[in-house]
Amino acid sequence: MTGPERTARAAARASAAHAGNSPARRTGDDAGAGAGPAVSTGTGPGPVAGTDSAAVAGPSLTERRKAATRMEIARAAAELFMKHGLRATRAEDIARAAGVAPRTFYRYFAGKEEALGPLFSAGVEKWAEAVRDAPAGLSVPDALRHAVVQTLTPGAGVRPESMEWVRSLLRLAEGSPALLRVWGEACQGAERTLEGVLAARLSRRAEAAGDGAPRGAESRDGEPGGEESRGGAPGDEESRGGAPGGGRADRGGAAGGAGSRHVTASGIRLSAAVAGAAVRVAVETWAAGDDPADGPAGPVPRALSHLEALRDFPWGTA
Repeated sequence: MTGPERTARAAARASAAHAGNSPARRTGDDAGAGAGPAVSTGTGPGPVAGTDSAAVAGPSLTERRKAATRMEIARAAAELFMKHGLRATRAEDIARAAGVAPRTFYRYFAGKEEALGPLFSAGVEKWAEAVRDAPAGLSVPDALRHAVVQTLTPGAGVRPESMEWVRSLLRLAEGSPALLRVWGEACQGAERTLEGVLAARLSRRAEAAGDGAPRGAESRDGEPGGEESRGGAPGDEESRGGAPGGGRADRGGAAGGAGSRHVTASGIRLSAAVAGAAVRVAVETWAAGDDPADGPAGPVPRALSHLEALRDFPWGTA
């Protein structure tokens, strides 16, 4: 090996060692979790002055590899559960199907039911993130409906075969307390993500409306979200078609209800819990039956109907 080659190889090793030791920004939930990806809510602080740019760039390479391994194990578990049933599938079977050693499986999961956690979490977090990514001008009810349509419509937001996976796995969960607990924990995690999303959205709308401006007036008087709430917002057509009177949700409970003036932490947490339950129950009740995912009794019309029933809910207020 020539001198320049030795120098280049030494530099590469030093660079790799530095990258491997660089801290990655992690959420509070992930900080003590050991393995697994950090979940970004889109509401965290930006880069801090004086910090290494690698520290705020996201999960490290090691964390991404762990996340990929967890997801591979989760997919293998789902396939085996649906093919052989929950009782007939062992953790060792899942490890073999995923191409990992049993000790690797148990490094990530306490048991075979927990192996579905990454799949459950990815699905429910996707909806919360779609609320975050909804157009900024939408009121909270419109953003929730928009996210439902974006993430639960077969062939658009989700593959039709994926919805059948959801149906099969939720039916398995109904017969397994351990698996039902995993599903519940995933939903609770997404609820906390949604809480941060709603806090950011409501804060921006409060700033746009001005201090002391009634929340309900934002949708009625042409402040940000007003025109979208009355017509033309993504999801409005779906709301009017799948759930009667979609527009009334904006007039009665737009970003906090008529006359409300304050966004509170407890109100935001309650809003996230209510919205999450509305969509979760829609998916669960659809999964319990045999209606097609893209039909009039699919998860999208059910979820929109549930959200319509909450048209007077004071989103984000005490």
